[in-house]
Formats: sequence, structure tokens, C-alpha cells
Amino acid sequence: MEQTELSTLMTECANDAIKTASEEFNVELDSSPSSIALVDDILLLFLDKYQDNALEDSSVFTICNIYGAYIGECYRQVAGGQWRYDESNPDAPFVVLDVGERSYAFAGICYERLVNDSSISVANYFNQALSHQRQ
Repeated sequence: MEQTELSTLMTECANDAIKTASEEFNVELDSSPSSIALVDDILLLFLDKYQDNALEDSSVFTICNIYGAYIGECYRQVAGGQWRYDESNPDAPFVVLDVGERSYAFAGICYERLVNDSSISVANYFNQALSHQRQ
């Protein structure tokens, strides 16, 4: 996937996250770093509203990727970076945001909160990532 195509895709996914948050939960995301805390709530709202359907593979994939893109695009506004499509495991490709020497798997942290452990905070992950860039 070309870099321009991937960047466009991630921007569109982030916009889908904003639209979905508004339409599904009446939550307004404004692309600010402070709005990332709302993503923590939104992920759990999907579970509350859709129960087991939210955990179907296609739903998890979509939810995690659009909100991962949203978090990453918010991060890029503050710290820069470039999206990368990683195909090192052809059976499980994924997208990360590369910033300097670090890579951030924002969709992955959404997955952890949604599927594995609701106490994991995407906002904490985001803030830790920002603190690495400020060092």
C-alpha cells in the first residue's frame, strides 16, 4: 500500500470514528488530545449497546481500526509521525504510527480495552506515548 493511500485511509477511518461516536452515542469527538479519554468510554459503550455482537470478529476489527485511526490522527497533530502498514506476518497485517524511533499500535490498544481488559486505558497509552516524544 502506498503511503499516500494509507494516510488517506487512516484519515477517512478517523472521520468514521467521529461520525460513529456522534450517531451511535451522541458523543462529540473534536480531534483534540483531551478527546481521547472519550474513546475509552465509547469502546465500552459498544459493549453495553451491542453486547456479544460488538465482539464478533468483523465488528471488533472495524471498531478498533477506526478508533485506532482516530487516536493516531490526534497524535499526529501533536507529535507528527507516519502511518505504516506492517506485513511482517502475512496472516495478520496491521497498521502502526511511526514517530521517530518508536511505533504505536493504537488499534491494538483499542482491541485490548474492548476485548481483553476494560481497565486498560487508551487515554493512558496516548499520554504515555506523548511523554516519550517530549523526552
